[in-house]
Amino acid sequence: MIDSLRTATATVMTTASAVALLVLGPTPPASAGVLDVTCSAPSSQNDTYAPPLSTTPQTVTVSSSTQYGPCVSLSNPAITSGTRTRTLIIPGRSCLDLLNGGPATYTITWNTGQTSTISSNFTSTTVGTALVVTDTGTVTSGLFAGSTVVQVLTGPATDVLLCTAGLGTVSSIYSTVTLEITSV
Repeated sequence: MIDSLRTATATVMTTASAVALLVLGPTPPASAGVLDVTCSAPSSQNDTYAPPLSTTPQTVTVSSSTQYGPCVSLSNPAITSGTRTRTLIIPGRSCLDLLNGGPATYTITWNTGQTSTISSNFTSTTVGTALVVTDTGTVTSGLFAGSTVVQVLTGPATDVLLCTAGLGTVSSIYSTVTLEITSV
């Protein structure tokens, strides 16, 4: 049963990633920068919502855990992975908010113990059955300060779409993650 669920989840995630890549296209190469670090699958993020999100705004605890890796950095070859975790209490949150964009600030802790603090703006859209969140910004302090950041999260949109239609709730979203940090 658990293996079947894992297989089904992997199939949905692979399909969603492929659809997002077909619709959005690959990330364009940096025109004048040098790639500081790139992290690819199986990098992932898991967001949980307590209580689950519905169409009714309510105070929600959002817990987010991101695992970056494998990561490759030519400028700092010791970097192979990173993490970030955060828990926020957000008043007036509903599943409709998952389709909005906005500002974000977060810190990645690399396997070397070094950190990168990022300030960004994100957009959120559905592409077929995928929820695609694209985050663009700048490393404001720490390792790679001044570099640009592009992070793309791709997860299933089924629960989000059902919730926004008033037909369910969203208790969690598991997404695959790609991350590129490029010096300018």
